[in-house]
Amino acid sequence: MKIQIIVRSVVLAALLSPGVALGFETNQYDLPPKPLADIGSEVTAHVKLKLQTAVDKVNAEIASSERCIAARAGERGMHGCGNPDNEKIRLAYLRSEDAIAREAFAQLGDGFPPFTSMGTWMDSHHFLAQPARYRTSLWKSIFILNPGVALTISPTVNLYGSEFGTDKIAHVFQQGYTYYKIYRQALAEGAMPVEATDKAVRWGQKSERTFYGTLVAGVYSNGDLCANYVGLKFYQGLTKPITIGDISRAAVLELHEGRWIFKANARDLLLKPLISEHLNEALNPSIFTSNLGWRWSIRRAVKKRSCGQWRERYPGVTRKAWEERSRALRLWHGEDYGFTDSENFVTIANTCFE
Repeated sequence: MKIQIIVRSVVLAALLSPGVALGFETNQYDLPPKPLADIGSEVTAHVKLKLQTAVDKVNAEIASSERCIAARAGERGMHGCGNPDNEKIRLAYLRSEDAIAREAFAQLGDGFPPFTSMGTWMDSHHFLAQPARYRTSLWKSIFILNPGVALTISPTVNLYGSEFGTDKIAHVFQQGYTYYKIYRQALAEGAMPVEATDKAVRWGQKSERTFYGTLVAGVYSNGDLCANYVGLKFYQGLTKPITIGDISRAAVLELHEGRWIFKANARDLLLKPLISEHLNEALNPSIFTSNLGWRWSIRRAVKKRSCGQWRERYPGVTRKAWEERSRALRLWHGEDYGFTDSENFVTIANTCFE
C-alpha cells in the first residue's frame, strides 16, 4: 500500500509539470457522445511509413557492410569498417528477422515506458476522420478516487470497428517487442515455440501485477495482456507467416537479393487482422483493486453514468448476450494470451443487467 501511495504521488507531481501529457489506463465504459470515426486506415498508413523507414535504415546498413567486405577483399582500406569476419557476422545479422524487428521497434515502440513514439502520435495527431478521440473528463471518470489515474486516462479511439484506449497501441509496439525478445531468447535456449510463447505470456502477467498494472495503478488489465500478445504476433509477422484464427497472413517483408522489401499486398493486412474487441476494457474486463473501496466506486460509477449509454446504443441486447460476448474474449482466436479470471469483474452484464 505504501508503495502505491509513493508511485501515485510521483504521477501527480509529474502532472503538475507544464506540457506533460500521460496515458496509463483507459475507460471504455463511458461511451463517446458521438460515434467515433474509424481511423484504422490512417493508423495503418502511419505504421507502414514507419516500417518503410525501418527497412530503409537496415538496407542502408546492409549496403555499408557489403562495401566494407568488398573493400577488404580487394585489399583496400575503408574508414569505419571492421575486420572481415566481424563484417560478415554483422551482415548476416542485418539480414535476420531480429534485425528488422529491432529497427521496427525503434520506429514504433521505443521510449521510456509507458511512452512510445507511436502512442504519442496516436494522442496528438490530427486525423482526417473526425471525431477521432474521446477522453472521459475527470469528474465523469470511473477512476475519480485515484486522481493519478483519472488525470492520465488514455483517449478512446476506433480502429476497424473496435473501440479501445490509445494505451493499447503503446502496449502492442513496446511490450509486444519485449514479448518477442523473450520468445526469441527462449527459442535460442532450445524451447519449443509453444513453450517460448508461454514464457513471454507469463512475463506479461507478472508485469501486469507489478510495474505495468496493479502495483502502480491498481488495475490488472486483460486488455493490456492481449495487446502485448498482439504485439508479439506483429513482430513475428514481419518476416514470417502468422496464423490468426482460421486464416494465415503472409509475412510483411522478405529478403530479395540481400535487401528487405515489402511483399506484394502485405501492407493491406498489416494491422487490421490483429485488431479486435479484446482491447476494449469494458468488454474484456480488468481486475480492480479493492483498496479504499475503489472497486465499489468503479461499479457505482458505471451503474450511474454508463449503463444508460449502453442500453441506448445497444437496445434489446440482453445480459446473456453481453456475458457471451465477453466470454469469447478470454482467448485470442483460440490462443492463450494470459487472460486472468476473477469473481470481481465489473462488466456491462453484471453491472447494468443485475
